[in-house]
Amino acid sequence: MSPRSQRRPPGDPAPEGRPPGEISAIFDGMLQHARELLAVRSPLDAELIVSEILGSWWGRRAEGGDVERVIGEELVEHAARAATPAALALLTGICYLGTPGQAVRAERAVLELMDKGVPRPAWADRVGTIAHEGCYVSRDVYGDQDSIVCVYSYGGAERHALVVLVDRTKATVLPVPAGGRPPAGGLVRDAWVSSKVDRLLEHSRHEGRTNPLMRFEELDPRDTRAMLQRALEFTNETPDPPVNDTFGSYHAFLRARLRALPPGGHVPQPPVYGRDRRAKIAIQFLASDEAEDLSDRSAAGRCVDRIIDYGCTHDFGRPLRVSPVKAEMFLLDWLPRKVLLSPSEQEAVPHVLASWVRWAGRRTGLPEEGVRATLDAVWDATAKFASAYRDPSAFGLDRDLVDRLLPDGDLEALPRRAFALPFLSGRHRLSGRHGWIDLATLDPADPADRRVVLEFEHPGADPAHLDAHERLTLRLWDGDPPQLWETAQALLDVGFERHDILHRLIALLDRCGDDPRALREALRVLRHEAPPE
Repeated sequence: MSPRSQRRPPGDPAPEGRPPGEISAIFDGMLQHARELLAVRSPLDAELIVSEILGSWWGRRAEGGDVERVIGEELVEHAARAATPAALALLTGICYLGTPGQAVRAERAVLELMDKGVPRPAWADRVGTIAHEGCYVSRDVYGDQDSIVCVYSYGGAERHALVVLVDRTKATVLPVPAGGRPPAGGLVRDAWVSSKVDRLLEHSRHEGRTNPLMRFEELDPRDTRAMLQRALEFTNETPDPPVNDTFGSYHAFLRARLRALPPGGHVPQPPVYGRDRRAKIAIQFLASDEAEDLSDRSAAGRCVDRIIDYGCTHDFGRPLRVSPVKAEMFLLDWLPRKVLLSPSEQEAVPHVLASWVRWAGRRTGLPEEGVRATLDAVWDATAKFASAYRDPSAFGLDRDLVDRLLPDGDLEALPRRAFALPFLSGRHRLSGRHGWIDLATLDPADPADRRVVLEFEHPGADPAHLDAHERLTLRLWDGDPPQLWETAQALLDVGFERHDILHRLIALLDRCGDDPRALREALRVLRHEAPPE
């Protein structure tokens, strides 16, 4: 069965700013699409059509609350009022594929329409007989991706497989959640359905037997449910997640099929690597045969610390894991965005990474084919690293100033911290203070020195006003939340002045208080404010 993924219900389901009549027309278009449900006999085909309709708004935002409630539950009410056979068919599917709130409303509407004599679709009695038969995984030896295969049937008939692609590499470039690490399950990037179950499983088994870089094994359905639910939650909570274009069409189907698996599973938590444990790994590596030829031992030590930190913090607590994709992302994406390297470290890091691949590959039992493929990726990326890494000193920035703004080496923070604190040099007499002060001697990471810088920028300001600027400066310094700097950049791009932007952001912080969700929504609205004339 080919995926029903290329079509979309007519109209744009986003309700923001739309008049009620236009929203009603969008829902009418969905009901027209639902007429296909009257022509199919297979409950699987019916579920895929309903999932496609429900997926038309997946990943969107809605003013006034949760999009599933604002749009999904309103669609249920609209279908109930329509009282057509197509509406009843759609409501029947929502009973099984919708959210709990949608399902309760849909079930009530289905009973009411049946009492009125609206005919039910031919597949209605079978759609609720779904049962799981087994779960399997086809994974690469690196641990980059898993293809999870869950097999189901309707009472023993119409066997079909749900294939879910779980990606752990894409999660490493997403904002790290409050817990400090991406969730162990990774990110759901795609899902699709196949009715050729035996052929699919045999192909996966054959690949596991013949390809040294692939593994195939059976999974406990309970653990499969727990792992996929966690990965799906991470995907749902990530703004603009890097999923395939067709994923929304299968989202509701995937959600419902996970509920058909038995609960009670366990997802192993990655180990926690404290400072001492990380230092021990670095020492073991530097004392190994693989690191013997590294000439600059000091730079090598600092580089391996970066490699270990990346694996512990951004790769699910797996510092020893190596792969071609991970090596490329470390060299060409993470380091250029996040880390301030000295010239000696810039020179050393590709060679240290190559030695690390040999050492860690041996420690983890990675097949020789995997080690060679990863080393090839390292040397391919090395040729691009010099241009990918943006050393601030190459743009004429004073190295001392950069070091003061980046005591933590977080290169990504440089533009937002420079925006928050642009006055860090020169000798000036401060209002209310005696004598002169050299701003170049102040440490912007120190709260007391930061207050002095703000006093210089706002001479004569009352303490409450300085307090407000200090709260905003601290948030920009920490990047909390990331949308704060994103909004500031968007306003700069359309012509707002820096001081005006600061005051607009302060007003939002005062209005939203400690409500992070309200702050993110307010920032989203401000980001699209019309530029000044």
